[in-house]
Amino acid sequence: MSQDLKTRYSDKELEDFKVIITEKLSKAKEQLALIESAYKNDLNNGTDDTSPTFKAFDEGSEVMSKEANSQLAIRQEKFIRDLKNALIRIENKTYGICRVTGKLINPERLKLVPHATLSIEAKNMQK
Repeated sequence: MSQDLKTRYSDKELEDFKVIITEKLSKAKEQLALIESAYKNDLNNGTDDTSPTFKAFDEGSEVMSKEANSQLAIRQEKFIRDLKNALIRIENKTYGICRVTGKLINPERLKLVPHATLSIEAKNMQK
């Protein structure tokens, strides 16, 4: 059956995507934990015994580091949320269907961006 005629992915295909998403979700949660751990370590990075000049420089970079970590954490949390939503779409059997065109999203795109809700065609229409 050609992909154009299919209205949804088969249960087997959905199961394959679920494995990919579950693995990515697990890695994303590990990365978020590392980001949060680094953020907590930034709060207590033990520069008390170093020279005053270095300490002044370090405090400035600490603020930047906290800000960068915060942005990373926010992005990672959104990625985790998007992956969880993709799992819900798998359960509902609506996964891989473009929310604009209603056509199936290319499986190669879904393997690279498993939380995608737009086909390349729809994405290009947005530009």
